[in-house]
Amino acid sequence: MPRSRLHLQAATLGAALVTGCVAADGEVAPCDPFAVRVVSFAPGPGAGFGTASLPEIVLGPPSGGGAERGSTDVVSLGVGGAIVLEIGGAGIVDGPGPDLIVFENAFYAGGDPARPFAEPGVVAVSADGTTFVEFPCDATAPPYEGCAGRTPVYAAPDNGIDPADPTVAGGDSFDLADLGVPFARFVRIRDAALGPAFPDTAGFDLDAVVAVHACEG
Repeated sequence: MPRSRLHLQAATLGAALVTGCVAADGEVAPCDPFAVRVVSFAPGPGAGFGTASLPEIVLGPPSGGGAERGSTDVVSLGVGGAIVLEIGGAGIVDGPGPDLIVFENAFYAGGDPARPFAEPGVVAVSADGTTFVEFPCDATAPPYEGCAGRTPVYAAPDNGIDPADPTVAGGDSFDLADLGVPFARFVRIRDAALGPAFPDTAGFDLDAVVAVHACEG
């Protein structure tokens, strides 16, 4: 949905937006910037970890382990596996700077950013859940520019770090403007299928996603 239309709805609904978000149909929806539903899950070889806890394990805020430890509150997609999530509230709108953060369980060995443990994933967004546009992702070599799964996660439910603040939350940020997309409700993460390059992994490990610009108020 174009941002101008979203702002017009905001002006019409006025104070209602203090506690809610404008949904695509013009109604006020609960203000939830996280994933609220797993639309589909297509696991690849090596998947399995965390699948018994689907869908709850990937809904809501991240459970980051910090720079030196990856969270176990994740689901492994497996090599080449993919998952599609629906964002709550109004979905994601294009605002200033990053609009979406994807949280994996990457970490820095010994706390050294020069020694990252990363399992790259390709991120795509969609307004209708059918037509997806992918962010460019160079998964061939570090620093895996444009991919998810390369930055540790610092936000967790009990540490007071805002998961929707890309300057402190960790994870990997994405800007809808880079794709020329004004609005999205669905997010797809696909393991980059590096396979033999990472023989001891089970692919991308998804913790959570958050819309930085989800609610207008």
